[in-house]
This record gives sequence, structure tokens and C-alpha cells, in this order.
Amino acid sequence: MLNELKVANFAIIDKISVQFKSGLNVLSGETGSGKSVLLKSLSLLMGEKSISDTVKTGAEQATVEGSFDISKRPDIKERLIKSGISTEEASDPLIVKRIISLDGKNRVYINGSLSTLHQLRDIVAPLIELTGHPAPLIEMTGQHDNRHLQSPAFHLEALDQYIGGLNLRLKIEELFTEKTKLSQELLGLEENSREKTKHLDFLTYQQNEIKAASLKIGDENAIENEIYLLKNSSRLAELIDNAESILYTDDDSALVRIHRILQKGHELSAQDNGLATKLQGLQQAKTLIEETLYELRDYSKKLNADPTNLEELESKLSQLRKLQKKYGVTVKDIFLALANIESEISGLENSEEKIIQLQAQISEINFKIKKYSQELHKMRAGGSATLAKSVNAELEDLNMKGLIFSVSIQELTEANASGISAVEFMIQSSKKDAPRALGKFASGGELSRILLSLKRVVGVSALPRTYLFDEVDAGVSGVTAEKVGRKLKSIAKGQQVICVTHLPQVAAFAHIHHVIAKSATSGGGVRMTVTELNQEEKIREIARMLSGEKITKSSLENARELVSLT
Repeated sequence: MLNELKVANFAIIDKISVQFKSGLNVLSGETGSGKSVLLKSLSLLMGEKSISDTVKTGAEQATVEGSFDISKRPDIKERLIKSGISTEEASDPLIVKRIISLDGKNRVYINGSLSTLHQLRDIVAPLIELTGHPAPLIEMTGQHDNRHLQSPAFHLEALDQYIGGLNLRLKIEELFTEKTKLSQELLGLEENSREKTKHLDFLTYQQNEIKAASLKIGDENAIENEIYLLKNSSRLAELIDNAESILYTDDDSALVRIHRILQKGHELSAQDNGLATKLQGLQQAKTLIEETLYELRDYSKKLNADPTNLEELESKLSQLRKLQKKYGVTVKDIFLALANIESEISGLENSEEKIIQLQAQISEINFKIKKYSQELHKMRAGGSATLAKSVNAELEDLNMKGLIFSVSIQELTEANASGISAVEFMIQSSKKDAPRALGKFASGGELSRILLSLKRVVGVSALPRTYLFDEVDAGVSGVTAEKVGRKLKSIAKGQQVICVTHLPQVAAFAHIHHVIAKSATSGGGVRMTVTELNQEEKIREIARMLSGEKITKSSLENARELVSLT
């Protein structure tokens, strides 16, 4: 819902601020007062292109700013987030600002973020409303913007809403989305299949290369240690031999000397009990040396300086180094790479089976799409005549008796996301004329009243928005004008309607009434004002609309009576 419109230095506008509310907002004023200028500024908030000619004479730039209540439009908030535009509190309004400069450097701001016209249109007024797709925040029909009613996609949306086919259509859209996803996956597999043999050979080579190394966790350190021992086996053997000679085999070895000391000590300890205790440490040293000699001999037996064994270990270490360069620093990294390779091999080996499975899934989805599309097309074909009849009854009630509204529906050869129906609204000026496309041949006034009739017949959207009606009362008066006002008021229930009108019968139904006026300035220019009227001022404005510039007692009474009847 549009809460406030601020315009500065735009066309004949110096500076205005207009407050709008929910319900029916009426804009009235004398011919040439500037109503079209105000609507033009509103169309800029919907993403219409701007031109520098609209900047007021003497100013460098014009600004148009709108504040929208989007508390009941979570879809708008989602679009803002996807566009990277900040939305702080849930109750915060949406602020749109357009700056039109004389130098052509025009700018768009959404919630303070510099944006593009495309983003603005996508958020405020996307072209059409589709099930599961963006719905407009503003919908305008008239001389300034009638893109919605001119769009066949909008016609299809209105028909589906009328016949209660939106849920069935949503099923088709969901199936189409799923089909697209599966088709992309299938295409990828089919492309891989052509390269599969070559890639599979490469992966198998990698798998065999890693497995051939027969690696174990910790192999790197173990192999390096073993190679070190083998390379130094002769020096180690020499060390052990020298140790055995010094400690044991020589005539004057350490053990021989210790043995002599202990032997003499044992002889003397018989007369000196304390000596035996003192010799215990030396006895322990002898035992430790003997144990060490035993371990050295055992270690010496294990030393194998076989060149073949050394060559094999060095070859294994070289292979490990190559694998590390290809697959990872540690043996654990290499094992992880092997797991990924084997997983990819398994995927490629099973791809043919997956292709067959995807083809079967897509075939099943196509069957469902065709089934639902035919069912929906049958509903559309049956409901189109009823819709046309109901809209024509509304149009006749609006004194458009010569105009005939119809719905053209053709079956497509191939289904799309909305089914197999091509739907377009048509009009005839009389029964003798051939039906012609509504979007190409209807005038602004006709479009406004057709939209009004459609909203009455089809109903308004579940998502609240602002409907802008321009020229809806063109060529009508009296009882018909009252019917227009009553219909506008009914549409405004739970929504917001902004309507430019010249008719007092329409203005009488307004919940909020603004009057637009234009006056001369001291500098020879013109100045436009927009004023919200209270109840008494509203009655005086309606009286003016009834009698002209001079307001009489009779016109005031008639105005009060009109308002009382609403």
C-alpha cells in the first residue's frame, strides 16, 4: 500500500506531499489542474523511464519519492533480500526514490540503496502476477500504464483465478521445475558419458598406481628408518664388534677386570661384612653390561646389508614421494584421494543406470504435465465463456453496451510451465466487428473499466496492493457513474484504490479525497497543490463537481445526499 508520495521540481510541481490510506482514495480537480502530472510521477515509482524534460524550469533535478507499507507483503521483503537491499525491521516501509537530472544522470534508490530500473520494476511492479512468481505492489490501468491488462500472461492469470485453477497450475509449474532440474542432470551425464571411457581409464590408472604402492599409515618414517639402518649396517656392526671386544672378549676387557675385583672382594668380605654391600653396585654394573652385550649381539644378527633389500626400499620411498606430489603430503591424504577416485569410478560405472533412471523420471513427469495441462485446458475452455459473460454484464452495467468482451483460448502443441493454453482477451466494438486483441485496440478508458469489471468478477488478489484507475469514468454519467463508484469501493475493501475522477457520483464513495489545484505564481509560472479534504470540504468539492465553479445551496444539498447514499 502506498502511504505517502513526495514530489519536487517535477513538471509544474514545486513541492508536494500526499498522504494515502487504505480503501478508496479519490483525486479530483478541474481540467488541466495537473492530475495527469501526479499520475505520471506515480508511474515513475513503478519503473517507467524518465526524461529530463520533466524537470521543472529553473531546477537542476526533480525528485519523486514513495513510501510503501509492505507489512502484509512478505514476497516483497523476500525480493528485497534477494536483491541485496537492506530491510531492517519487519514494520519498516519500502522507500523508493527517483532523481531525474537535467544532465541525464538519473538515479534510483530503494531503501537508500542505489538500484536499477530493472530492480525497481521487479520489486514494485513486475509485468504480471503468476502463481509462485512476483506480484505487483502497484497495478495501474489507464493512459499512463496499462501493461498488466495488455499482457496475455495476465489474461491467463485472471482466467485461472476465476475458474479456481491456480492450484492445478501450481502443480504443473512445480513439475516443470523438477523436470528442468532432472533434464540438466541428464544432459550432464550424457555429456560425461561421451568422455566416460577416457576418463575412467585415467581414474583406474590412478587407483592402480596408489594400490600398487601397498602403503600403510606411518610408512614414510618406517621406510626412511629402515633405509638408514641398511645404509649404516657395516658401521653399526663394527661398533658392536668393538663394544664386545672392549667389554668382554679382550684379555683385559671391562668384564674381566670387574670380575677380578668382585672375586677379590668376595674373598675379603668374609672378614668385613660391610664390603659386600659396597660391592653390590659393581655387581649390578657387571650384570647390566652383560645384558647390553646380549642385546647388541641380537641386534647385530638382524642387520641385513643385502643390496637388493636396500634397492627395494629406496624404490618404494621414491614411489611414495611421487604419490605425495600428486595426491597429498601424508599417506592419509593419499588414502583420501584414493577414496574420492574410487567414488568417481563407481559413479561413472553406474552412470548408464542413472541415465536410464532419469529418463524414466522425466517421462513420468511429462505424462503428469500432459495430464494436468489437458485437465486445466478443459477447465479454461469451459470457464472462458462464463468469464466473458460475467464481464460483459459488468460492462453493460457500466454503460458500455456496444463493447463485447471475449476470451480467445487455443491449445498449444507443447506444454509450458503454465500448461497448454494460449489465452488472450479480445474486444469487439459491435457484433459486426471481428474480435481484436484487447491490449492493442482498447482505449485508456475502456481498459480501466474492463479492469474494474474483471476485478469485480474475478476478485482481487490475496496479496494486498494499490490499484490505480485513470479514465475509469470517461464517457459515463448519472446512474452509471454511481455504479462505477460503488464498484471501486467494493474493490477497495482490504486493498488500496487510487482513482482520478471528474464525476461527483464516484467521488462520493471516497474514503479519502484529495483535490488537485493549479494556480499562477508571482513570477508568471504555475504552481500545483494537492490537499486532503475533511468531510465538509469533501462535500463542497463534490458540490463544485456538480454545479461548476459557483457552488449553490442546491448543489451542496445534492452533494450531502450523494455522500449519504454511499
